[in-house]
Amino acid sequence: MEVLLYTILTLCALGVLAAVILYFVAQKFRVEEDPRIDEVEKMLPGANCGGCGFAGCRGMADALVKNDDISSLFCPVGGGDCMKAVANYLGKAAAEKEPQVATVRCGGTCEKRPRTNKFDGAKSCAVASALYVGETGCSFGCLGFGDCEAACSFDAIHINPQTGLPEVDGDKCTACGACVSACPKNIIELRKKFPKNRAVYVGCVSKDKGAAVMKSCKAGCIGCGKCVKACPFGAITLVDNVAYIDSTKCKLCRKCVNECPTGAIKLIGMDPLPKAPKAPAVKPAAPVKPAETVAPKVAEVAAAAPKAAEKPAEAKSQSETAQAVEK
Repeated sequence: MEVLLYTILTLCALGVLAAVILYFVAQKFRVEEDPRIDEVEKMLPGANCGGCGFAGCRGMADALVKNDDISSLFCPVGGGDCMKAVANYLGKAAAEKEPQVATVRCGGTCEKRPRTNKFDGAKSCAVASALYVGETGCSFGCLGFGDCEAACSFDAIHINPQTGLPEVDGDKCTACGACVSACPKNIIELRKKFPKNRAVYVGCVSKDKGAAVMKSCKAGCIGCGKCVKACPFGAITLVDNVAYIDSTKCKLCRKCVNECPTGAIKLIGMDPLPKAPKAPAVKPAAPVKPAETVAPKVAEVAAAAPKAAEKPAEAKSQSETAQAVEK
């Protein structure tokens, strides 16, 4: 009994001694943390989505406090208002950025891009992309297994079962970029967000030439360049057989939409411009005869004029002779 009691007392003494030692060690090597980090973290949305480039909002708050220049730091979820509030609290200047939204640059629906085979492996875009080109003839288009949907923490993107393509809800999208990173085909990009979720963009990323594109997808860009000539703002470029609309230069004039022969340019939230009526065909004017051929005829008419004037005089003299004979 005494042995057991001594054992318990010894263990308690060792525990207390260890606690005291750990306390002094912690005080000795304690790292002072700026209390502003906690306040800044509270100002951030707390989504921990990684859209800012850090593992979570705590890492973003630490960087905002410790860096004197925070112009390169931006929280896509909180947006400009959140960054202004943080900058005012820290007494720093924050960069202003236009709101963005995720855009799916593929228009190859099940109707426009028929399936040529079936993938029986893991239902993952990353796995399918690593193994083969896809279930259609287009090796650039959406695979449709929903990796982007699984990566979104805001329920802003879903696969449409009828079209087989992901669709983005502009009101829910925070432009965190998670779906962009999850897409192995790089068909999702962050573009400028226009009012009322309006948008004009090329729904194709295929780099094949026109004939190959039309064989695999009826809604693909054939690189004809008509939209480039139609754009009055220089917002459209043609690179690697595919057109691209710069959302920072686009003014939503919609002139390029009617020029696209395949319908590869997508129009969201607006009606297309009315097509101009075709001008009636104008018959070509009759060719003008050379002056050389006209001059002789003019001369003939002039020569015939005196003869025509002499005929009435001859007729008058004949009538007078006839009257004299009768008398």
